Amino acid sequence: MLFFGGLGWYKHLVDFAGCGATVPLTGFGNLLSTGAIDAIKENGFLGAFTGGTTAAAAGIAAAVFFGYIASLVSKPHIKKQ
Repeated sequence: MLFFGGLGWYKHLVDFAGCGATVPLTGFGNLLSTGAIDAIKENGFLGAFTGGTTAAAAGIAAAVFFGYIASLVSKPHIKKQ
């Protein structure tokens, strides 16, 4: 899906398929590629490295935060074999 985003085809797929194309796994790849492309237009070559993470910063931060909360709440146990 990152390949389709890089070529600009993913937006057409989202328009056609709707919510199914924006699920977290493929939607995250689309967000990274769109952010990188926009940053390249603004900042040049360096934007290819910074644009994807800048665009996805809120999602990455939320995943880390809620993963940490889940680790505090859950009770780990070792699976017996």
